[in-house]
Amino acid sequence: MSELGALLREAREQRGLSLEDIQETTKIRKRYLEAIESGDHRVLPGPFYVRAFVKSYSEAVGLDPDEVLRLYQHEVPSAQVEQTVEPLAARAPRRVKSQSSERLGKIGFNIMMWSFLILILVVLWVYVINKDPAPPEKVDQNTAITDASEPPSTNTGNQGNNPTTGAPISTPEPTPTPAPTTVTFASIVGKADQYDIGPAGSAHKIEIKIEGGRSWVEVRKEGRNGEKLYSANAEPDTTQSYDLTGVIYINVGRADLVKITVDGVLVPDGDRAGSKKLLLNPIGAPADGKDAVDATPNSTDAAKTE
Repeated sequence: MSELGALLREAREQRGLSLEDIQETTKIRKRYLEAIESGDHRVLPGPFYVRAFVKSYSEAVGLDPDEVLRLYQHEVPSAQVEQTVEPLAARAPRRVKSQSSERLGKIGFNIMMWSFLILILVVLWVYVINKDPAPPEKVDQNTAITDASEPPSTNTGNQGNNPTTGAPISTPEPTPTPAPTTVTFASIVGKADQYDIGPAGSAHKIEIKIEGGRSWVEVRKEGRNGEKLYSANAEPDTTQSYDLTGVIYINVGRADLVKITVDGVLVPDGDRAGSKKLLLNPIGAPADGKDAVDATPNSTDAAKTE
């Protein structure tokens, strides 16, 4: 078994996935997946398919496909660009036109051009020249114009008091309306997309719902190297809920099967059949999780060191 095949197989087994699960996710035949794990690339259709299959396999098990191809480029053949020669289009035989046909064509072309010009002039005359101007607005001559204005009448005797008892009238203060939750893309931190969650100082709740099939889900506090809150191959129709009091790191294997919301607001995850990494950062939090993500070595490098 090759080093690349051992890496992919170990990543698959760590996530509890079988070759049938990878086949369903990537739409790659099982015998091709077995050939990739064993390092027998002769079974595959060609060098281009080897690279494409390895990238799809890496995404399905949560690895970075570009980093895998870079580290194991000595095992993966380079894609060869096939040179194709485009056949020269046969020229249609030129028809010999008679002088009479050319004369008729010129006459028809002149008639069409003059007709088009006349049509434009008619349209301009109908919609611009012949358009009735709007009647001027009439001013009511009976309306009296004065600069004087009467101040509103005030009752200084019982202002703010109950007219029956004379006691002060208390006005209830209006209840403030909470600001809506906002999910704003901030930047890319390492391999993760960071979203700022607002408004600051409000309590937020995260919900991760699995829909349509199983998917690997990993949730950590304070970035990729923080405390693990959840890590499993989640079953469909299950939901995980967390209070967003600090930075939350989320890694999913199938973004198209996972729906992530904050207070009911959908967090964009690409919605594709591949892995996705997210950082949810509440505005005003003491740490944004950047150091935790940047300082963590790539998962593929760690696997190669082992």
